[in-house]
Amino acid sequence: MDLKVVIIEDNPRYRDGLETLLKHATGFVLVASFGSATVALDEVEKRLRWGQAIDWDIVLTDLELPHTNGIEATRRLKQLLPDLSVVLLTVFEDPTAILEAITAGADGYLLKKSSANEILSQLRMISEGGSPLTAGVARTVLNLLRSQQPFVPSLEKNISPTRLNLTEREQEVLQCLVRGLGYKQIADHLGISMDTVRTHIRAVYKKLQVHSIAEAVARAIREKLV
Repeated sequence: MDLKVVIIEDNPRYRDGLETLLKHATGFVLVASFGSATVALDEVEKRLRWGQAIDWDIVLTDLELPHTNGIEATRRLKQLLPDLSVVLLTVFEDPTAILEAITAGADGYLLKKSSANEILSQLRMISEGGSPLTAGVARTVLNLLRSQQPFVPSLEKNISPTRLNLTEREQEVLQCLVRGLGYKQIADHLGISMDTVRTHIRAVYKKLQVHSIAEAVARAIREKLV
């Protein structure tokens, strides 16, 4: 099944390039393209008010946007459409921006200097349950998280996987997510079905109180859950 992609990019030349790439790429359908997040969000809210279906799979958005930036757009899109995948595409490798995007619910963070094939390959990971991060971004995130003191919410002191009620299998699935494996790879590694992987990941999300793979990985590393 083709992935239905929406672009949010204020640079007309770069937006045109992305549109051309997606229109000619196998397995993708470009369903909408916006020059600002404000217009995209207005479109979503309008269609929801009118009871219209929104069949978007992925929103590929720039970080630096006028009025509403990519991080705020991610947060609001996730509130309106929880099952929507949102991927930031930007020139910035700033660790703070990356972590803010993940915290906002971003499912991936890619750099504009990535090749066309790399962008398409990373986006295809989403259909397999992956969380696309280019290699450089992934290293930046992991190094930063591992260098920080574990984050401990005030109401959850001395957190451990046991106290979060993660089962042994859920911990194994979480370890696979931290390693960057997609759903199919996890299924093959653990010898279970894709549906079972999805069930375990939903349970992990609920217990960790997160909404994306990126958030789950960030919390697992911060709090040394794996």
